Amino acid sequence: MNPEQVSQRQQLDEASSVPVLLYFATAVFWLLVGTLLGVAASLKFDLPNWLGSIPELTFGRIRPAHLNVVVYGWASLAGAGCLAWLTSRLCLAPLQLRGCLVASVVLWNLGLIYGTGSLLLGYSLGVEWLEFPLPAAALIGAAFLLFAASITATFRKRTVEHLYVSLWYVMASIVWFPLLYVTANLPIYSGVTHAAVNWWYGHNALGVWFTPTGLALAYYFIPKVIGRPVYSYYLSLLGFWAFALFYNWNGIHHLVGGPLPTWLQTISIIASVMMGIPVMAVAVNHHLTTVGHFSLLRTSPTLRFTVFGAMSYTAVSVQGSIEALRSMQERVHFTHYTIGHAHLGVYAFLTMILFGAMYYITPRVARWNWPHPRLIKAHFWLSATGILLYVAATCLGGWLQGGAMNDPKTPFVDVVALTRPYLTTRTVSGILLGGGHLIFAYLFVRVLTRSGPRRVEGGEE
Repeated sequence: MNPEQVSQRQQLDEASSVPVLLYFATAVFWLLVGTLLGVAASLKFDLPNWLGSIPELTFGRIRPAHLNVVVYGWASLAGAGCLAWLTSRLCLAPLQLRGCLVASVVLWNLGLIYGTGSLLLGYSLGVEWLEFPLPAAALIGAAFLLFAASITATFRKRTVEHLYVSLWYVMASIVWFPLLYVTANLPIYSGVTHAAVNWWYGHNALGVWFTPTGLALAYYFIPKVIGRPVYSYYLSLLGFWAFALFYNWNGIHHLVGGPLPTWLQTISIIASVMMGIPVMAVAVNHHLTTVGHFSLLRTSPTLRFTVFGAMSYTAVSVQGSIEALRSMQERVHFTHYTIGHAHLGVYAFLTMILFGAMYYITPRVARWNWPHPRLIKAHFWLSATGILLYVAATCLGGWLQGGAMNDPKTPFVDVVALTRPYLTTRTVSGILLGGGHLIFAYLFVRVLTRSGPRRVEGGEE
């Protein structure tokens, strides 16, 4: 890369530094809050009376608070910051409407504070992924629209002719997610229709917001760090359009056996199985791009986290296609297996890629390097070990739980006793993840306060 190109990228990073760091800083805050709530909720499986006299800290309140804080706080804010930076880089244009992005951060966090406080005080809509009261949802929705306006304006100012695959996913999510979020939050549903909309939304929030975010970042950082182009443009094209065609039909398979039309459930099952096409296209593309360069995993935190996340995307997608089958749903529905599957997607796939992206982006917008490489490695291994242990415990425990629940001769109290060791393991894994998050937050604060090593100007991975 010649000095002129390096200078141009530094100018783009400088233009995006304030909003991106605001997104990142607030995301890290909500990551710690979500971790605290998640560990507290998990501990209640082993200590059901712990804090039971405090209504605000009962399981029925802190568990949905944990879910919403992680989804709309950590993952969404970190993802928005990453996509804002990535769009500017790929369009070779300064980030536009930066005031809108700052306003977006403010509204987003006000919505989170209002919504989380409401859940802990007992004011919940009672619909998973949509528990926040409408005022909180409206604030977050308005924040996303401001974010989308900036991304769209930056895209229109692009100075490149070729649109890289990451931009396809970014722009698609900007269109898809507002439609999904507004439709799901309309106060016009009831009964069975509400249940169908709920699972359609819950599954597609992963599909049209989090998955495009993760894939856009993976498609950028894997070739970037390795220093070679993505293996196949045509595979990326196949993966994107097959993803756009099939994912939107997913979600209803979670209601197999429920009072919904059989044809609707069947369409969802077929679409979930057909997701194997885009998943395999992405997996092959990423693997063949990386092959021969796996040694870089030892030296690049960005590549280490991103490759782990990319591999997890393949795993969670294959697991999801199998889980959609009726025979599988008969066993794992209403069990801890579903919880493990969700964490494989939101954490092992998306969160690990977000960590990798932030390790790359933060020094460039803050103009300061990450300190303590050993702590970065510790963060990776705590996070990787913790999430693998979590998924293994909940999926295996959920599989055994489902078999026992389907046996009419097994008393329900015995089913509960059967899951206890797996739930204890879940708590241990949550503590490991929390340790990794504390390390990451500490390192991030060190960069923000510029108490680590100064960044050498002109350096690019």
